[in-house]
Amino acid sequence: MTRVVIDPPRAQDGRSGIAVVAIVKNEARFIAEWAIFHASAGVRHFYIYDNGCTDGTIAALQAALPAAQMTMIPWDQKFRLGFWEGEVHNQMLAYAHATRNFGGAYRWMTWIDIDEFLVPKTETLPEALAPLEAYPMISLPWHMFGRGGHEHAPKGGVVPNFLRRNPDPMARSLLKFKVICDPCQVSACKVHWMEVGGKTDSVNDRGVPASLKGRDAPGFYSAERIQLNHYYTRSQEDLARKMARGPNLSVPTAAHERRMKRKVANIEAAEIEDTTAALWWALHRKDPA
Repeated sequence: MTRVVIDPPRAQDGRSGIAVVAIVKNEARFIAEWAIFHASAGVRHFYIYDNGCTDGTIAALQAALPAAQMTMIPWDQKFRLGFWEGEVHNQMLAYAHATRNFGGAYRWMTWIDIDEFLVPKTETLPEALAPLEAYPMISLPWHMFGRGGHEHAPKGGVVPNFLRRNPDPMARSLLKFKVICDPCQVSACKVHWMEVGGKTDSVNDRGVPASLKGRDAPGFYSAERIQLNHYYTRSQEDLARKMARGPNLSVPTAAHERRMKRKVANIEAAEIEDTTAALWWALHRKDPA
């Protein structure tokens, strides 16, 4: 089960800003950088779903963000439905819970992973989103970064050190989107898209509309206002850990590893340098007081 229908939350008076929702498991090495990056980019609040962390992830987050800027929810579970015991996607459940219970306070909400960074092309995400106020859902394609020649995790974090990515975000073998939505119009939740008002249509970050299938067309590509970087592998050492951790859904380990290896090969078959996030980070980083 990878889709759940919800009643949209009621819009609260004075709702504003953008909230980030993430489900996390054992990301202590990376989560502080991710949190500080997005806080620096203007994220108003973080809703963190703890999927059984055992490595200090939560302590790292608490050190990185003010308590008032983060809500932590225990979310360590696997649910199965019916006599056939079909698995309910735990990540999708977290997204639906956050949208319904917290979305009414915000103009925008996004649902991303710890290896995904929303890079504003202006100073902040709210500034980048301001021209898109008329639209309920914005689709952003992954910009896929590989290992960048790093055997082990380099000092200084992900953003300044991983600067090489596949040149084509719309390549069929790599194409995925994440979305930023008006949570008060979300009527169903998946992992890579939502439904707003019962529809799956969205716009790119220039306001160009497309259907769910239509957004796969090369002409839909845009990173004019916001670029979504997906640091899929990080270092070779980190990639090995990611493979060992397994997928969000219960699938055979060997099949999961084969898919990951194919994706890495596709990412690194041709690469270009991309310093967009590193340059923004150097100019706009705001560490917690």
